[in-house]
Amino acid sequence: MSDPIVPVLDHLASRQAQIESWLKTFLRIPSVSADPAYAGSMDEARRLLCERLRAGGLDHVQLLDGGGEPAVYGEWTGAPGRPTLLIYGHYDVQPADPVELWRTPPFEPTLVGDRLYARGASDVKGSTTVALEVVFAFLAVLRSCPVNIKVFIEGEEETGSPTLRPLIQRHRQLLAADAVLSADGGRASAVTPTINTGARGHAALEIRLRTAAKDLHSGRYGGGVRNALHEMAALLASLHRRDGSVAVQGFDAGARPPTPRQRQDTAAFPYDEAAFFSDVAGASHGEPGYSPRERITLRPALDVNGMWGGYTGAGAKTIIPSLASAKLTARVVEGQDPAQVIQSVLTHLEAACPPGCELDVVALNPGSPAATLPPAHPLVTAAEAVLQTPGGARPVHVRLGASVPITSLFKETLGIDTLMFGFNLPDEDVHAPNEFFRLSSISQGLQAWTRLLDELGRYQPSAFHGN
Repeated sequence: MSDPIVPVLDHLASRQAQIESWLKTFLRIPSVSADPAYAGSMDEARRLLCERLRAGGLDHVQLLDGGGEPAVYGEWTGAPGRPTLLIYGHYDVQPADPVELWRTPPFEPTLVGDRLYARGASDVKGSTTVALEVVFAFLAVLRSCPVNIKVFIEGEEETGSPTLRPLIQRHRQLLAADAVLSADGGRASAVTPTINTGARGHAALEIRLRTAAKDLHSGRYGGGVRNALHEMAALLASLHRRDGSVAVQGFDAGARPPTPRQRQDTAAFPYDEAAFFSDVAGASHGEPGYSPRERITLRPALDVNGMWGGYTGAGAKTIIPSLASAKLTARVVEGQDPAQVIQSVLTHLEAACPPGCELDVVALNPGSPAATLPPAHPLVTAAEAVLQTPGGARPVHVRLGASVPITSLFKETLGIDTLMFGFNLPDEDVHAPNEFFRLSSISQGLQAWTRLLDELGRYQPSAFHGN
């Protein structure tokens, strides 16, 4: 018996040049959600996507508004009794700055060997295009799809998805599905097949410390008053012990210890520790008792992202700064409440703040919790069937050290789980100058997404619930 998806795969292979051409058109649109100056480009990206969804055979193509940048939606629901999958991607991108560090124009896609350079190529227009084209190929060749499809492409991911929650709540019925397939998330390795089974959650805090009513002349006051930068530096240093562990009481409250399976999977992932640190000219440091790979994927972390104040211009200015500011983020793991974790950090800072100093909260983001897919979840078992090696080796389960808030948000608002199945790779300079996406990832992604939709079509919708 012939494999019914072979004609679909053949169709995609014959269209790869056209797919790449459309992706380049998509990449030329500077859809930067963070900067209002690009509002026209955001509109242009939405128009392009709507046109492509309609041309690809989706119905009810429309924009979904939650009070910010609208999301693009379309559906095909012609498979009664089969699972309904919500395919997630985002059309917005990071700013290109600093533009002078780009070797090619950030919004003029440039092919160098196998690499397509452009802002948004890896994050995440490349993988989003792959997912969409597979759906279009099924409809073009077979006039049907193994599963029901709802496409949801948001426009605020790069700014923290500030209106995604009200958007989903407003359109809850339209977005109802059995599971989510995300084009965001990426692969952990170009060589070893991996399945993303979760990601750390996050929370954020910005504080301001004042020591005087104004900046002071260091000749008149030096050595006699508190210096805001000195006090901020000491305050932030108190968050960690010398060995790299977090010194905040309650910071790891609720954190579930890594399971034996998680530690086994982490050890099985090919990881060159020396190269990991030498590539960035860094050195290993952090919580004792865990490998570096475990620390960045399975354990909570607290980091100072920025500290500033005083004079930073050219030359010297002999002042004692009266004001210092800092930004911090926490990464949280299974079992933790990110709002509680970041509150424990704030409580620590308030208790450690010395007399005569005033500590204020500028911003506090309670963030989103960690996301986890159980090893036996249908999304995982289907991905394993698709990605296992010809020799039958099981793909390695990995967790992301980064945070993907939509996974926990979809679980909270719609009650459904998410499999991150993007095809970008860790070295593609996401959010940095010279971002790129490999053309080979397009062909690999087209094959894998085709097989994954076919595999998921073998499950009953009820299999995705109750995990």
